[in-house]
Amino acid sequence: MKLLRVGTAGVERPALLDRDGTLRDLSGIVPDIDGDLLADASALARVRAAAENAGVLPALDATGLRVGPPLGRIGKIVCIGLNYHDHAAETGAEIPAEPILFFKAPDTVVGPDDTVLVPRGSRKTDWEVELAVVIGRTARYLGSADEGLAHVAGYATAHDVSEREFQIERGGTWDKGKNCETFNPLGPWLVTADEVPDPQALPLRLWVNGELKQNGTTAEQIFPVGEVVRYLSHFMTLYPGDIINTGTPAGVAMGQPEPKPYLKAGDVVELEVEGLGRQRQELKDA
Repeated sequence: MKLLRVGTAGVERPALLDRDGTLRDLSGIVPDIDGDLLADASALARVRAAAENAGVLPALDATGLRVGPPLGRIGKIVCIGLNYHDHAAETGAEIPAEPILFFKAPDTVVGPDDTVLVPRGSRKTDWEVELAVVIGRTARYLGSADEGLAHVAGYATAHDVSEREFQIERGGTWDKGKNCETFNPLGPWLVTADEVPDPQALPLRLWVNGELKQNGTTAEQIFPVGEVVRYLSHFMTLYPGDIINTGTPAGVAMGQPEPKPYLKAGDVVELEVEGLGRQRQELKDA
């Protein structure tokens, strides 16, 4: 299923994109697309039954309708740094022996086509297309990568916007370059795990002002999805509605020759993970 949330920011309603590409209203069946829904087998079954007979769901006119983040009431966002062989190579970093972790606050999340704000004082705002993993079952001390995959509810396209000077040159941890407002566009869809048979075979692409900058595949991940979920479950409990951003392939601005083409107001970024939908953001000054 392709689940999404549409409407004005903060008051989005749950929706479904059916097999014919028609947008359908789910608000008569479930109150929202969130961790409570993902953890409730009976509620998910109702949504699946409606999806199989989508004509019973009211159609929505998508014209001018904002698409919000496909997940509401997000718990935590755990991010994996340097998780692609080609990205580590372009930045001159050693391949990590264990996953590198940092966090993004849930309030960084915006819709897939919402404005991204360049922070005040920023000189090095960068782009990163990523596969986002949405947790559907509570995960604690998992024993295998297969168990990790079994705890995944679905997948989405994410944009891990980063300010490299804040992240690397200002001391402390990476988090200060990752948590500026609007720095995590998500969506358009939450695609349920049954429609993604192999999360290690997904092409990812990103364009800036129409120029292709990133063209990679999740096959390049150092730590694959199932192993990432298993690993994290030994350091924290993962709950339904938590998100894992799983890293970015080569092609970021930081890895380019000088002068590095960092983002500025007026730039347009487009990105996609194949099968999970496409995003488009215009950048403006904060």
